Amino acid sequence: MITLTSDFGSPYPAAMKGAVRRRTDAEMIDVAHDLPRGDPRAAAFWLRFVLPEFPPAVHCAVIDPGVGTDRDALVVRAGAHVLVAPDNGLAMPPARALAGTAAEAGEGDPDVEAFVVDVDDPASATFHGRDVFAPVAARIRAALDDGPATAGSEGVSTALASMDDLSPATDPVDIAFPEPTVERDDDGDPVAVDGEVLVIDRFGNVVTNVPGELVRGSDWIRVNGELTPVAETFGAVDRGERLVTVGSHGYVECDVNDGRGDGVFDLRPGDEVRLVGDNVSI
Repeated sequence: MITLTSDFGSPYPAAMKGAVRRRTDAEMIDVAHDLPRGDPRAAAFWLRFVLPEFPPAVHCAVIDPGVGTDRDALVVRAGAHVLVAPDNGLAMPPARALAGTAAEAGEGDPDVEAFVVDVDDPASATFHGRDVFAPVAARIRAALDDGPATAGSEGVSTALASMDDLSPATDPVDIAFPEPTVERDDDGDPVAVDGEVLVIDRFGNVVTNVPGELVRGSDWIRVNGELTPVAETFGAVDRGERLVTVGSHGYVECDVNDGRGDGVFDLRPGDEVRLVGDNVSI
């Protein structure tokens, strides 16, 4: 299959689908087309979370504030998956996730290889999703139809190597998510964490870079000085009340039951968040 992701809204993704359909009859699945505009880091976070749920596929992701500039078009093989995206960093975090969680954590070499696409003059300087990335994704999918994909990641690598408009990428742009700083007591237990807001979802849930295990088992913590209950579910607090919970992605969220956490906590992507245990240990 081919998955499509963008910040285009409507109707632009339909043009991308038309460009794909002219070249292959592969199944197409929309991941999202309402990601934050011009924000490769947010896209990288969500794709790192979503794409590992798919079987091997060609993933075309276009969040491209540098469209029309000299930034490269990139193809990244991650295990038996392939990502097609602008070379602005958004492809690399999900590629590492697709190649395996051990590689993503820095344990061993990830099964990832990147290529630069030799791009002919596109029909426009403003819509490379239609003119560059969708056709490349379709041609890769068509190449895999010939059979090498049955050999897994090795077969996909062979198929990509056979494409004469791809050359190895020597230094693709990468995105590194910030790591939180953890303060511990003499026993090694965490007592405070300084983190950062990574993204805010459409419900207003504030997703931080703080791993969930740092707050599990706590009843209360202070979020930037505000005492807040720690709960496993939204329903554990009254409607309109704030809470800290661990989202399905494994990170700490600052949320409101039936409300918007970004407004109540007054937080935006990139803001600092300090979590302090109310009873010594978080």
